[in-house]
Amino acid sequence: MILFELKCASDHRFEAWFRDGAAYDAQAAAGTIACPLCGDTQVGKAPMAPRIAKRRGEPAEPAKVVPAPEGGNEKAVALQSEVLQQLGELRRAVEENCDYVGDRFAEEARRIHYGETDPRGIYGEASAKDVAELKDEGVTIHRIPWLPRTNS
Repeated sequence: MILFELKCASDHRFEAWFRDGAAYDAQAAAGTIACPLCGDTQVGKAPMAPRIAKRRGEPAEPAKVVPAPEGGNEKAVALQSEVLQQLGELRRAVEENCDYVGDRFAEEARRIHYGETDPRGIYGEASAKDVAELKDEGVTIHRIPWLPRTNS
């Protein structure tokens, strides 16, 4: 397992674990890594401080960690927990009230926008190119950071 610090086009920074560097490369190329804050899939590796061994066989020196201000870490964890809970509730609401159209999202959104089918809530997948084209056409869409389901 390897931990990478990543950042999206909006410069939001976050960490993600991958099986290896090839797994990261494959997921990044497929556009399946999304920023947990804005949902952007234009994600790349952010500069990281490596762990460097001084001599062969000597353990690597751990990265330096700056402590959070008094109570800051607890507040950040609580906020993150609340945001994740709200995103889970949003996902449930979308799944209960909208039609899943899969990779036909761009096509269905256009049909609704141009009055070719009845208006309804839909959700699915779209490439970054499709999203840009829909926005250029004036189709109102929103990207949602879609969190994976948890077993707990």
